Amino acid sequence: MADTPAPAEVTMDNLVALAKRRGFVFQSSEIYGGLNGFFDYGPLGVELKKNIRDCWWNDMVRRRDDIVGIESSIIMHPKVWEASGHVAGFTDPLVDCKVSKQRFRADQLFFAPVVVDGKTVGYVSALESEKTTEDLQAAAETFKRKKAIQGTLAPVQPRDMTEAQPDEIALIPSPATGEPGSLTPPRAFNMMFETHVGPLRDSSSVAYLRPETAQGMFVDFKNVVDTGRVKLPFGIAQVGKSFRNEITPRNFIFRSREFEQMEMEYFIHEDADWKKAHDEWIEWCRQWLLSIGLPESHLSLYQHPKEKLSFYSKGTTDIMFKYPFGVQELWGIAARGNYDLTQHAQASGKPQEIFDEATKKKFVPHVIEPAVGTDRIFLAVLCAAYAEEDVKDEKGNVEKRTVLRLSPRIAPVKVAVLPLLKNKEQLVGRAKELYAKLKRKYAAFYDEAGAIGRRYRRQDEIGTPWCVTIDFDTIEKDGTFTLRDRDTMEQKRISEAELFALLDEKVY
Repeated sequence: MADTPAPAEVTMDNLVALAKRRGFVFQSSEIYGGLNGFFDYGPLGVELKKNIRDCWWNDMVRRRDDIVGIESSIIMHPKVWEASGHVAGFTDPLVDCKVSKQRFRADQLFFAPVVVDGKTVGYVSALESEKTTEDLQAAAETFKRKKAIQGTLAPVQPRDMTEAQPDEIALIPSPATGEPGSLTPPRAFNMMFETHVGPLRDSSSVAYLRPETAQGMFVDFKNVVDTGRVKLPFGIAQVGKSFRNEITPRNFIFRSREFEQMEMEYFIHEDADWKKAHDEWIEWCRQWLLSIGLPESHLSLYQHPKEKLSFYSKGTTDIMFKYPFGVQELWGIAARGNYDLTQHAQASGKPQEIFDEATKKKFVPHVIEPAVGTDRIFLAVLCAAYAEEDVKDEKGNVEKRTVLRLSPRIAPVKVAVLPLLKNKEQLVGRAKELYAKLKRKYAAFYDEAGAIGRRYRRQDEIGTPWCVTIDFDTIEKDGTFTLRDRDTMEQKRISEAELFALLDEKVY
């Protein structure tokens, strides 16, 4: 049995190491040195990601009567992105270091004046992290000590580079070199990946890899209305890849340049209570995250202040998750009004209206948009599930086990089948027979290599909820198996019918 001390702090180093060691996530093009901001999902990772995607699709689309799905193309007509505002306004503020040639997002590069006895004696900088203020304070103390400045150092007041005044920029040190004078003023950087369609490479062939999946639902809105037999309120859902040329990809798969989104546009009447619909979708999304195993203690809500909302937005709330690198956005739920449909109607000349039978009038629906990244959920469930603990083996010796307490809904392997001994034909034959039955419906794994305790540990580390051991009692007595629970490590006898009933109940 496992002892129950306070869980050790999960670190990104531990998670990244596990992801590589057990085949969840690899650096893309690793044999050539990798490509920053791009990742590959290994045998277990692709199963976990698929399970997250399938759970979302089943709960969001198949188990609801008011939502349908589509799959739009990654490359769309460039006028889509002009109408949506992405060509002109999909930018991040960029700062260059002229010495190191490194680039930084201005809103993620923080600085602070070093103030001693009320007088500014220099500046320090640090990249955004969960301890930005502490890093800046430590840098200020180091600056004061190296310069042999006497007096009382004031607490730092962090600001990001978008707030830097022109006369301050030359005094702020680059985080790459530690020296001032090399940072450029912030400038706009469009994050869309540009490509060309057709044999020519000129302005007429320019197209873009989509930076979001949402616009696909908007431009197909009338097609869905005309063919899908939908009535307000209704939603259009989509899962697919998006691409953003991030200035500084970071925190493993949290912020990357190629990622997968799960988005839904929920269309409501122009006179509907948008606030009520918005709140209902916030709670639906929160409950869904709980259903796949994220702990409520790690979730929180952040309501965007009015002054930071887009001009067309009525309200946006983010569901935040406590990652090892700080509390960050996981799922955004926005009330976007009728902006997108109106923009596409004006740009295309094709009305995007619905006829209201009650009032005999046409109108453009408003929309609530829950949008989440599959990769961010993938990382969140790994963070929440990862644990290291001391356990005792059969001889009473203490050893450390690494375990992923993944929800059975999303675990890449649902059950492992283990013959007690690999050199006993009856045990192996019965184990393979059960394994073949399980594989028809569930992701199962067969393992006969090594001591049974070592095999249990391997399954713990990849998050398998249950192990079934075929032993001599299975053959010689009542045909039951030993079922081992991953989380408690408790074992009990179970019949084949009971095993399938358990899986049917827990894996859905």
